[in-house]
Amino acid sequence: MSQPQPQRPAGDYQDPIKYGDIFDVSGDLASKPIAPRDAATMQAAENMVLGQTPRGGPAAVMQSAANINERAGLVGHSDVTDVARDEGVTVIETVVDGQRFVVESVGGQVVGQFVQPDVPMRSRGATLDNDSITIGEALEASAVSVGDKPVDQSDAAAIQAAEVRATGKNEIIPGGIGAEAQSAATLNTQAMRDENKTTLGDILTDATQKLSGDKAVTREDAERVISAEIRNDPAMATTPGGVAASVAAAARLNQQG
Repeated sequence: MSQPQPQRPAGDYQDPIKYGDIFDVSGDLASKPIAPRDAATMQAAENMVLGQTPRGGPAAVMQSAANINERAGLVGHSDVTDVARDEGVTVIETVVDGQRFVVESVGGQVVGQFVQPDVPMRSRGATLDNDSITIGEALEASAVSVGDKPVDQSDAAAIQAAEVRATGKNEIIPGGIGAEAQSAATLNTQAMRDENKTTLGDILTDATQKLSGDKAVTREDAERVISAEIRNDPAMATTPGGVAASVAAAARLNQQG
């Protein structure tokens, strides 16, 4: 869930960073400086509903902007915007047909929204058995469901995240499927015709053999892959049947087993 990051040239601190500088909002809110307690309230709301503060999400962006405003002496550490105080900061989560819709708002105006596959919490005492679906198998499933889809940056990011979780190596392996997917995504932006583009099927059909390591899919694996795909998608959504969706489905099945 990516948002534009607040930036301010050195020494240019005459005006605070306002909501309208970062978010697609209007009216009174757009002219309000982003204050530290606004960011803290959004962070608390995200933690309460989502269980975490997503990297690049509204709370993280607001905190960065509020820090800049505070360092410049344009807002106080305890300041709160009257719109946030009076009209509220909200994070609403809705699950429909296995999809998780999240909308984040300040004063009734949307500052962030995304959709991702829902991965339920694992019940206590549940364990993964030998019949559990592996990350490699989940990637191969996406090759079947959307194999004709040309690889883009969100696919590459999701595949890289899946490879890291499968191998336990916190790096992109040279010659691995993550590197192959990134190369394909870059080359695809230069190809004029779809038939000349590398597809998910080309990359993932033999994923279990291409991975240098593999493991059963867990909820944590699914969350990392979903987050990677969303952060690199302009619409902040996952592809139906794609990499994140397939890994999430595998995690759900493993939890039910």
